[in-house]
Parts: sequence; C-alpha cells; structure tokens
Amino acid sequence: AEQPKTPISDDVSVTLVRVEFNGAILGESSKTDVLPNGTANYNFMTSFECSPDGPNSLADIAQKPVLLTVIEVLQRERRQKEKTMPLGQSVVDLLPLLQGQCSFKISTPLYAVLTSPLESLHPEAKGDLEVTVCTKEPLLSAVELANGNLLSVTLEAACSVPEALAATGPLQNYMACLQVPAAGEKEFPLLFKNGILKLTGEKEPLPRPKKWPLDNIMAPGALSIPNSFITGGPYEDEDGELNKREDREFRVRAESMKRIIWDMERRCYLDPAAVVILQKRIAECQYWPVEVCMMSVAPSNEDKQIFFHGVAYVNMVPLLCPGVKQIRGAFRVFTYQDSEVFEKTKSQHSVFRDLRTQLNLTKEGSWTPGIGTPLSRAVPCKTQKEDKEIITKDKDSNRRLYAQSFIMSVMALDSTTLRAQCLSSQQYTEAGTFLVMEIKLDKALVPKRLREELTRRVKQMIPPRPPLPPWTAGAKKAVEDYHSRVMNIAVAILSEYHELFGKQLPDQGATDHQTLEEQKRQLNFALNSSGKYFAFKEQLKYAVVKIVREKYLKTTAFETQEQFQAFLSELYVYLVDQMHIALNQVGRNLAAPPAPPSCTTEEQLWLFAREAEVNKDYKLASLYYQQVKEPLFFPYWLDYGAFCLLVEEKTKAQECFQQALSLNPHHIQSLLLCGIVAVVLQHYEEAEIFFEDACCLEPSSIVAWTLSGLFYELQNSNIQAEMAFREAKKLLQAQLAKERSITEAAEGKGEKKHISAGCVRSPSPGPEECLPGNTGQNQEVFFCTSKVGAHCSPPLPPPGFYIVLLGFLCPWQGLSPDPCFRNKKPILGLMEISFLAAPSPGSGLSQPPCTIFMKAVEFLIKVNAIQFVHRALAHELLSLQGGPSCAYYLALAQTYMLKEELSKCEECLCEAVRIDCMNPNVWAQKGHLCYLKRDFGEAKECYERTISFVEDAADMHFVYLRLGSIYLEGKEYGQAKQTYLLACKNSASCLTWLGVGIACYRLEEMAEAEDALSEANALNNTNAEVWGYLSLICLQGGRQLEAEQCYKYTVKVCPPALLRGRQGSV
Repeated sequence: AEQPKTPISDDVSVTLVRVEFNGAILGESSKTDVLPNGTANYNFMTSFECSPDGPNSLADIAQKPVLLTVIEVLQRERRQKEKTMPLGQSVVDLLPLLQGQCSFKISTPLYAVLTSPLESLHPEAKGDLEVTVCTKEPLLSAVELANGNLLSVTLEAACSVPEALAATGPLQNYMACLQVPAAGEKEFPLLFKNGILKLTGEKEPLPRPKKWPLDNIMAPGALSIPNSFITGGPYEDEDGELNKREDREFRVRAESMKRIIWDMERRCYLDPAAVVILQKRIAECQYWPVEVCMMSVAPSNEDKQIFFHGVAYVNMVPLLCPGVKQIRGAFRVFTYQDSEVFEKTKSQHSVFRDLRTQLNLTKEGSWTPGIGTPLSRAVPCKTQKEDKEIITKDKDSNRRLYAQSFIMSVMALDSTTLRAQCLSSQQYTEAGTFLVMEIKLDKALVPKRLREELTRRVKQMIPPRPPLPPWTAGAKKAVEDYHSRVMNIAVAILSEYHELFGKQLPDQGATDHQTLEEQKRQLNFALNSSGKYFAFKEQLKYAVVKIVREKYLKTTAFETQEQFQAFLSELYVYLVDQMHIALNQVGRNLAAPPAPPSCTTEEQLWLFAREAEVNKDYKLASLYYQQVKEPLFFPYWLDYGAFCLLVEEKTKAQECFQQALSLNPHHIQSLLLCGIVAVVLQHYEEAEIFFEDACCLEPSSIVAWTLSGLFYELQNSNIQAEMAFREAKKLLQAQLAKERSITEAAEGKGEKKHISAGCVRSPSPGPEECLPGNTGQNQEVFFCTSKVGAHCSPPLPPPGFYIVLLGFLCPWQGLSPDPCFRNKKPILGLMEISFLAAPSPGSGLSQPPCTIFMKAVEFLIKVNAIQFVHRALAHELLSLQGGPSCAYYLALAQTYMLKEELSKCEECLCEAVRIDCMNPNVWAQKGHLCYLKRDFGEAKECYERTISFVEDAADMHFVYLRLGSIYLEGKEYGQAKQTYLLACKNSASCLTWLGVGIACYRLEEMAEAEDALSEANALNNTNAEVWGYLSLICLQGGRQLEAEQCYKYTVKVCPPALLRGRQGSV
C-alpha cells in the first residue's frame, strides 16, 4: 500500500495501516516513515479464511468491504505510553471476487477522519492507497458462477412520515428489514439501520452515492460505495405504486418534507439452490413484506422498545419476466397486522422477532406477543383496565403464542405506552407514508432470448423464398414481338387485299387457283409500287434481329461461309414455323379485339378489393387482392392476409403474412400478424417467438406489448401478461405526457389557433373544381354563421339540410375527365391507423382517456383478428371506471357487423349514440347497419347526418357509395350525382364514376354520362355495367357500330344470367 503523495502535514512522520474485515482486525503494518514526497511504502500483507460455514462467508464478502485505516504514531515522551491517532480511511469492495476474478488491483481513495489533521485541510479524499487482493483459487466454481446470482437491495428513503414520529425524541433508530432466501431453508435478513430523520429541506440531489451498511467507519467519505449511485428517474417509469400522473404532485411534495433517509445498499449472494428457491417463492407469493419501525436508543442495561411498526408490500413478480433484473419504485407503508401480512405474503411472524438478539431488544424470556401492533386484536379503544387484563392474560401464554409477529418487553409497558404504540402504527396509513427502494439482480432470473436468436428462429419458421428461375423473358419476348409484327403485317395486307378486290363472302364459293395467282400478282405490284412492301420488311427486320440475339444468342460474326449458311437455314425454318403460328391466330381475333390492358395502380386495385369486400363479393375481392400483391410490396400482402382472416382462410392468411415478413424481416406489423395467425392456428410456440421478437425489435411499440400481454394471458402466463401490460401502460403514459408538454409549450408561445365555432368546412367540391382548366386547384369553401359560445355544442342539422347544401354548392355542372380524381391515393388502408371513435370538434363531450387496449383494438379490427379484439375489449371494460366509452361500443359493434350479428350490433350502436351523438363514425356505422337491414330510409338519414359533420368519418368512401345508391333507388338522380362526385374527389374508383354516369344518364345528360363512364372504364375495363351503359349511350346517339362493339365487351365480361337481369332493369 502507498500513502498519498501529497504532503499531509509537517508533524506527521510515522504512520501504519490497520486492516479490518467483518468487525475483526486482520492486522497492522509495521511503523513506516513518511518520505519527503509525502508517500509511505507499507508492503504489508494479511489474509483471512472464507468458508460457507465460517465467520467469513460469501454473504460477508458480498456486502462488507475491507476497511483500511491509516494511523499516525505520535511521538511519546519519556515514561509515557505510545499514542496513535487515525488520519484517514479507505474501503475495498470485494465484489469482483464473486464475479469470477481471482485477483485485482485497485487504487482506493483515502478519506479523512473527522478528528484528523487531514480534515482541517480538506474534507474530501487526500490521496489513495494501492491495494492488491488475490485468492489462491476462485471463490466460486464454474457452475456456481453460471447459476448463482447476486441480489442487492437499496433503501433510499421513507417519505411522508407521520408527524408524531419526530416528537418522540432524538435518540431513535429508524430501521427496515427484508428477508430473502439463502441456501437451504434458511432466511437471510437484510437489515437497514440508522436512518436519518430530516424534517424539511430540498430533495436529495441526483445522482448520489449509495452507502455501506457499516457502523465502524470513522471517515464520512468512506461510507460511499465506489461506483454505485442512486440515479432516480421519472415516476412513470417506476415499478411500484404512486407512479401515476395524479401522484406526481404528492411525490414531489413528500420528498422535500419530513422523511427518513438511508441511501443504503445491502447485498446477498445467492447460490444456485437459493436462486431456485427465490424463483419458487416469487411464483407462490408475489408480495414480499418490508418491515419498518422506530427503536428507542436506551442504555445498554435497559430494555429497548419499538414503535411505529409498519410494513410495505413489494410486488416481486416482474423479476420472473424474461430479461428483468431490477425493481425500483415507491411502496406504501401500512399498519403491521398478522392476518393481513399472512394473507398477502404467507409470512407467519415479524422479521424483528428473529433479530431480537442482534438488536438487543429485551432480555430472554420476557416476551409478550402482539402488543406493539394491532395483530390479531385491535386495542386502541380499550380502557386502561382492559389493557392490563390483556397483558396479564398474555403473560401466562406467551410461550404458546411465541410464533406471532411482534414481541416487546412487558416490563416497559403501562396502559399509556400501550395505547401510544398501538396508535403509532396506524399513522402510517393516515400520513400516506411510502418507501422508495430498489431491488436488483446481477442476472435475470428468466433469461431473455437475444435478438439474434429470435431472428434465427423467425427465419426458421418462415419458409425460404424459392430461387429465381432462369432468365428466359428475353427470348420469349422476342418471339412474342415477332408474332405481333407478323399478325399486324398480315392484317395490313388483308386490308390492302379488300381494297383491291373487295371482301369475299362465304356464300360466293371458293376462288379458283388462276384467279388467286392473278390477285397475288396485282397485290405484289400494288405493295411494291406504294412502298408498303419495304415498310413491312423493315418492321420484321428488327423482330428477326431480336430473335437472333435473344433466342440463338448469336452476336459475333461467323468464321466460315458454311456455318453462316447452316445458321440461315435453321433460322429460316424457325421463322416460317413461327409465322404460321402467328397467322393461324389472325382469323380468331378478328371478331372482337381484346380489351386494352387496364392502367390501374396498386392503390386503386386495393380500393377495388375493399369495395368488393364491403359488398360481400369475396370472390372478386380475392381476385383484386391477388392482383395488387403481385408487385411483391409487403403492405399489400398484409391486406390480403387480413382479407383471408375475414373469410376464415387461416392457412392462406399465414402464407401472406409470412411472405410479407420474408420481404421485410424487421417490419413490426408483419411480426404481430404472424403471431396472431399462429394463435388462431394454435401454434403457440411460434406465436410466442413472433410476439417476443416484435417487442425486442420495437421496444417502444404500445400495440406490440399489449398483444404480447393478451397472448400470455391466453396461455395462463399471468406474470408475463402483467409485465407486458405494465410496459405498455408505461409507454402510453410517456407518450401522452410528451404530447401534453408539446401542447402546453405551443399554448405558452401563443401558437394556439382560435377557430370560430360557427365556421364549418363544406366537404363538397366547389363549382370550379370539376370544370376544365381548374383540375389542379384545391379550393376550400367556408360558411360562417353568427358567433356561438365556445363551449356550446352546435345543433344537429335538420333532415334535408345536406340536400340543400349540395344544391347550393354544386349546381348542375359539366363533367370532364379529371386526372387528379383518377390518380388520387385512397385514404383508407391497413398501414394507416386512426381512432375509430374520435369525437368531433363540435362535440360537447370530453374525449375518454386513451388506453392501451383501445390502441390494440384499432389495429386488430383493421386486420379482422376478432378473437384478440374481444379479449382487448374485455380488458377495456374492466379498466374503465366510468363505464364503457363510445369507442368501446363502436368497436364491439364493428365485430358484430363482421359476424353479421345485426341485432347485437344495433344495441351497441344505440349505446354509442347515447354517449356521443356528435361522433361521425357512430352515425356512419349506424347507416351501414340500416343499409344491410334494407332500411334505406333510416340509412339515408344516418348517412346525411354523417356527411354534415365538420369532421369526416373513417370510411367516408363507402358512406358516399351507399348514399348514392340509395338516391338512385329513390330516383333522386341530382343528389345521387353530387354524392358520387364527392366520392370521386375523396377516392375515385370505377364504382364512383359509374354512379356519376348512371345519374347523368337518368338525367339525360349524355355527354357528361359518357365522360364519367369513360373514366370508370379507364379504371376498370372488366365491369359489365359500365360497358352496358356505354352501349346504351351510343345507341342514344345513333352510333350503331360503337354500340355493337360495347355490347360485345358486355357479353364478354358479364355472365349470361347477370346480363339478362341487367337487360330487364334497363
């Protein structure tokens, strides 16, 4: 060891070092002179034995340091005894020996003792001591090191203590104790003593060092554990109680008023057997008692008494969750009662009973149970005579009741003392006392799977994508281009033939050979003289070159003439064969040329699929979904998988979700959907991997944690379910707090926007928007009425208001194909999540608090996971204190509507309307319900009310479609036209433009009807109804040939039975 190099004092010349451990002095170094540079080389070595059964056990190694005291040897005068004085102290933490190290070297600070000359210079550390610690062999074997654990408990403070606590006098010892399992069936008590009572003052700073649980340290600075600090953190992130937003004010006030400070850490080594017992005990009983009390400090020859006996219940369940190593939070202190403690913790007696000798509470044999606390009897209201009778009776039976919880000296009790002590424990509850403490493990009891392992397991469950086939598109496309050129040239030559010789009718008979030869000669002359022959050759030349390059892969010159002639012969034979194949197809396609390919985008195809899905045409919806997923873009695979869940094709849904996950292994929603479908298929092990990987990939996802909790609850893993729900709630609280802080900051800077309550935005387009030349403008029309109070709800619009509004905004206007309608991206989708029951700004009702379960419901309804929706809604129903919310009833109604249970759906919607009658989503769903029940009058009123709100509903596209169809059925063609135009502006589709076309046709606006139907045909050229109305319009205009062509397409794409029905309706 080496003393600090800074000179201490001119008077200090000789020093020595005393080494202590576990209350015993291990030895002292020889007296060493201090060198002129202020250092001293002690070269002192000492040792002690460490054994499980000896005085120095592994538990002592864990929680007790080696204490090094530097002592000054004073010069003695003649005939006087040698005197010494401590200068400073250092501590050496032996924890590395329990972490697998056999030796380590440390430079530990030397702190001044209060009475030493060092203290007068500076109270901080004045130097350091270089210490080397080593063992002959590791203290722990490889098995113990791998399977053992280290438990540390930090008791920070007891806040909001009773007022009477400080009135009992200054000589008090404030204590707390927690028992943890040790090896075998033993219990190891972790006792915290010498708490410091602070009446007032500022909150303790953060971070601050933790302290050793030792009494024999003379240097105040040496009480701090090296590299161990209390860091604190947001209340919302804590694991205990009083971590809600409404508790924050109380916590802040309590932590700066009367409180008891320990800031002390105690450690306990757990061997493998103790680790197993710890896990077993937590599983059997989730709450562990932490007892607190105040002990009077009396002279050693007198009996000591205990007051204010309380207990805090610490929920240890989080330590059984994978990867959790720490619990920190505030825990309320309650009165210690035998029955309550036994019921919650299965603890049969107080921990202070086992520590009576260590605490020197009283003499052996003078114990009376159950008096200092209201254990099995409540005595505060007893008279003095009754109290004495109880004490006398208990004296005779103290050995029989020896196992009860708390024991106190009888000789120190009279009725006044008894009453005061019984009342003292109850004051914890009245004052709202709570303990702030931390329980930490070196290793998690349940290891958490690593991210790499989860990724590997997910890859194993996802079938590998097949390798890409050999690239043959070049040769195939070259041959197809050759066929196309040959067919085009053949059709052109046939047209020339008809111009020269006319069309040959079937009843005229066959033409003789001589006539054909003459016609062939004349046709060749006409083609050569006009130059068309050479033009046809040029058209074929490029196609032949592509075949040579792509089919025969010939790009270099031939070496010999023979090779060239052989290649030409082979090529000629192949080209002639392919020419015959192409010519044979010419006659078949002359009747009706194929419809031009559709130029729809993926978003439009998805919208068509949603329309077919809502209309219960699942076969057509499946066809659209299969087309939209062809680009191998994972969002559309998710949509198709959600559709498969709706139609109960579970295996196909699993394939879709796995395909999406193979395209993007880090996509959180793909992982969650794979887990959901695995639960539906009862593949629970795979589901656990998916949910765990989702939480590991995106730890801040509220939906991922909530779905994981629902899954664990389904598996009866209540501990993990509770942990997942707690994590989700913690994230939600942090998110809401962040949103509130942003809003408050914006309001503080004056950025809040004041909007008049009478200003209403029209959802309909202005008259100029649909006119030619104004297609790129997005104009908004506002109507301002008289001012209304800011807190007043606007009245409901009367029936027919929407019709009047449409007639005013959208007079009979012309139509022109608007590319902005055709290319507008739909506003609906699985990738967009919005609240289903967000109240309108005009609603006078306050929005119910958002919960983790409603956030999960929003996601689950979009993917049609009805099983999980019902579980989440059940939790939502239990968590709400003021009754179910509008969002709850709306979500439940949607599940009933998916299952076609219309009566239950109606009940839920009635409740939702009662709670929030200004919610557009509620009226939209009620309109859908009435539409499915064929009650078109009621559906019309609901849809009109939905559109009249300032805020749009979530599914306005289908509101417009169904309202427009109701107008058409009621022969209100003008309103139908305007409603379908709103749908086109919102998200144009074939059905929206078809509705506009039908309405215009009924209004005899043929030009506008043809424009609208042309837009519909451009979006979907396989709709028979579009072709049918185009045929009718062409007939009305006298265009017989075009009408015939449209009729042919109608027959081609429409089944005969449906065609007959359409003919009858027209």
